[in-house]
Amino acid sequence: MAGRVLELRVHGVSNTPPDQILGLQPEPGGDGPRPWLVAGDEVTGFYRSTAAGAADPPTATPPVVEAYSWGQLTSGARTAHDVYRAFWTLVLPFALANVALHARPGIPPDPDQERWGSRSGITAWLLRLFCLSLTGTLALAATGIGVDLVGWQCVDEACLGRIPGPWEFLGHGWWSEGSHPLAVGLLLPIGLLVVLGLLTWRTYQYEAQMPAQPAVPSGEDAGTTATGTTATGPAPSDQRLDNPLQDPTFWCGEGQLRRAAVLHLCTGTATAAAVPLGAVLAMDPPHGAKAAVAWPSVLLFVAVAVIAVVALGRPWLSRRAGATPLGRWSLAVIVLTGVGLAGTVLFLLLPEGPAGSALAALRPPAGCAENPRLAGCQADRSLPGYDWIISWFGTGQVLLLITIGVVSRSGRRALAAPVTAVLLLAAGVAWISGWLPGVAPAPPGLAIWMLAVPAGLLAGTGLLLPRTGPASTAVPPAGHTDLAWGGRGAALIAGFGWLLMIAYCAGVLYWAADRLNNGATPSGRSAVVPPIPVMWAGLAFAIALLTLLVVVVHGAVLFSRIRCREYAGLVPPGNTLSAHEIRRCRDVSTYRALHRLVGEHGIRLVGRYGVVAALLAVSGCAAALSHTRPHPMSVTGWSVVVKAVSDIGDSLLGWLPVAIAGLGLLVYRNETVRRSVGVIWDIATFWPRAAHPLAPPSYAERAVPELQTRAAGLLALPENDPRRMDGIILSGHSQGTVLCAAMLLQLPARWRQRIWFFSYGCQLTRLYGRIFPAYFGPDRLPVLADALTRPDALTEAGARTEAGARTGWTNFWRETDPLGWPVGAGGQDLPVRDPEALHPSDGEVADPPIRSHSGYPEAAEYRRERARVTWLLRRPVPAPRQGVD
Repeated sequence: MAGRVLELRVHGVSNTPPDQILGLQPEPGGDGPRPWLVAGDEVTGFYRSTAAGAADPPTATPPVVEAYSWGQLTSGARTAHDVYRAFWTLVLPFALANVALHARPGIPPDPDQERWGSRSGITAWLLRLFCLSLTGTLALAATGIGVDLVGWQCVDEACLGRIPGPWEFLGHGWWSEGSHPLAVGLLLPIGLLVVLGLLTWRTYQYEAQMPAQPAVPSGEDAGTTATGTTATGPAPSDQRLDNPLQDPTFWCGEGQLRRAAVLHLCTGTATAAAVPLGAVLAMDPPHGAKAAVAWPSVLLFVAVAVIAVVALGRPWLSRRAGATPLGRWSLAVIVLTGVGLAGTVLFLLLPEGPAGSALAALRPPAGCAENPRLAGCQADRSLPGYDWIISWFGTGQVLLLITIGVVSRSGRRALAAPVTAVLLLAAGVAWISGWLPGVAPAPPGLAIWMLAVPAGLLAGTGLLLPRTGPASTAVPPAGHTDLAWGGRGAALIAGFGWLLMIAYCAGVLYWAADRLNNGATPSGRSAVVPPIPVMWAGLAFAIALLTLLVVVVHGAVLFSRIRCREYAGLVPPGNTLSAHEIRRCRDVSTYRALHRLVGEHGIRLVGRYGVVAALLAVSGCAAALSHTRPHPMSVTGWSVVVKAVSDIGDSLLGWLPVAIAGLGLLVYRNETVRRSVGVIWDIATFWPRAAHPLAPPSYAERAVPELQTRAAGLLALPENDPRRMDGIILSGHSQGTVLCAAMLLQLPARWRQRIWFFSYGCQLTRLYGRIFPAYFGPDRLPVLADALTRPDALTEAGARTEAGARTGWTNFWRETDPLGWPVGAGGQDLPVRDPEALHPSDGEVADPPIRSHSGYPEAAEYRRERARVTWLLRRPVPAPRQGVD
């Protein structure tokens, strides 16, 4: 009696409905077969056709087709949940920074083998520091609105009346005296961090409603899993990890997420409170009781920062071990931050001290918008020191990104360039400030920004050093031409996240200042003036958009050239085709050109734009450190053009968060937009939140364990159970191939012997293999192929390999699919013809469609291979040997 075989199909980023995955066609009258939920729920469910019952006879020739629908996790139905999830696009910078952690080359397969001083260990620590700084950037932006724009500059009732809510009391009485408005302004950044904390707390199991039961890594105490059961001890000592995705704790990081969230939220709180605290300490040094409150608060915040920096490199934070408790260090950070925040608020509410300059003399008076010549009305009326804080903060982040790229590419020995640049910059600042005793004073015309550009370029020379790393014994297949961006992928991805975060924060600051001015632009006559770095950010953003346009035009020129070559290859010499066939050749050449453009030139184009963005970031930081406007107060000549470009950039920045959120909403609701940009979002949210706890939740933390449970559960049923399957064809499309690969690497070997992997529209080499080499590179992707080797009983007669086994992996690809490429990792690459013909045949009147990235199961090559594999899986297999996991 033949065994039952299940074809389990997993869709990609387009969120294909279950009926389309199953290939159900409506019959006349609309009463055709419908998808039937056999397992799961409406969010993630397994569906079969109503035409095939749950207990089909085992003698059925075709396999039972089942569809796994996980798209509701990222692109749900047209409900309020879409709007809720669309807000996750606003934390896209955090998602990109989190992805950068997984783009490191050289990640050891076993997380216990990673040492802090190794290349991957140092890079991971630097990336986690960068992610921590991104949270600080968000806190600084919110502090700029609440403390600087509202608490410091918005002094009259007309300005305060434009703020939603009854905030006019800040313009008179006790609340308007001294630093009292600054304490009220802290409510905005603290409230924002509280909201992010609550949202993160709710999403610990937002996707992972059915977490896996991880084995506790060796050397750690057994913890309690998310379901309340205790883990069963360490993994077997003979279980060798050859790929990080085989780590049983990879998709279970709830405890790590909690601890990292505590550090990020507490550090963000300390950063926000340090702005008004430091400004008042510098302007009005305290004495007596006020000093007794201020300096302990400073020490507490310094302790929080030190603990966070050290903890980010410790194993208890960087290891994923299920729902482990917070621990004493996390509780200590919470207590220190709470006491320091309480001390800061108390310090700001106490009366002004007798020393220093009174805050009333430095705060801009009311009426500056109407009369700029009024005493105390300065061109820059922002909170003293705030511009310097955000300028130096951004400069430090740029140097940190360069250091990440240097270490990731050339190892820790290449740290000499960025470390030397930082030391020289620090020495230069001390020289200009007169802090070096016994040294001649700096020339009068020398400014700090003149030192920032050489320091940035000196640090950047480390990115040009030769790439080093362990020697690879694997021969790279065609798709693994080289590491993406020469091994600098982690820095480039994190850098794009930083640029997006800077754009977000600058846009929100500009938008808030513009609304407080009732539509006035920051021309010097406004009641509220945004920080000077925001004005430079607008100019840089406009230049970045122009550069992006140039890159797009360059890509279009490449596309046109490739299309001409593809068209020449399709049209025979002499041009004997009909006009209809010529038009069809043009259509086919367009899809083939897109296939080659994305697979061969896409990463290179992104890298070229990254070079320009890096130079623009260094120049922007130097301009922000100059403490001058991008244009003078009275614009003439070229200053008019500069001011116009800067104003346009600032206006675009103000609407950028709204535009990104709107695009995110369309990603969830519009299939066309979903297919265009959804792949970027799904790549970003595939990886677990191991670097930034405030990033969007990972859908794979639920999808991978569910696929694993479903496949193993059906194969483990008793032989007399009608639901039992003797073999499974795991069929993954596009992003579904990545989910299937991650699941197969987690699945025990005794179940993998009964599974054959079908991948199509697969980007495991051209995209994932180059950007994430530690998981899908030429040394790591063959691990998946080795895990799918068939035992002798499943190999065809006369078709055995030299090792006496055959890889249970078939990859389908098309020359018209921009994301579908061969894998060449030990599996069989089967090309699929597309279109089937240039003109109608067999009585059809319409041209055969160009399916490109879709419709693989309908192809003749797919059906033939499925029939062959179904026959192989139905052959008897010996029971697994004792000790096979």
